[in-house]
Amino acid sequence: QVQLAESGGGLVQAGDSLRLSCAASGRTFSSYAMGWFRQAPGKERELVAATSWTGNITHYGDSVKGRFFIDRDNAKNTVYLQMNSLKPSDTAVYYCAADPAIFGSSWFTQTVKYWGQGTQVTVSS
Repeated sequence: QVQLAESGGGLVQAGDSLRLSCAASGRTFSSYAMGWFRQAPGKERELVAATSWTGNITHYGDSVKGRFFIDRDNAKNTVYLQMNSLKPSDTAVYYCAADPAIFGSSWFTQTVKYWGQGTQVTVSS
């Protein structure tokens, strides 16, 4: 079993930056693909970013490419999401996720195995 705990959300203004953290516990973190999803009110949940367990494969949603960056520190069992040039449209609950399989289809079908509780990010205009 893997437990995921997100932190770093909050209220910021458009153009600001924010860094989310997700601490994992319970299993060998380094072998898991990790990533972030988000869900805005009235909208479907979407994949924001994900990375393979080695960090050499990364994927970003079209709406965040060039602004958001994912990285992980396996020694600290933590994955991060650096969010730059934030827009009001980035307002959502952000969920950390983990999956023991090699990075692949489970992220695009949102069938990853483990989910965090979510952290709210609100961007004001």
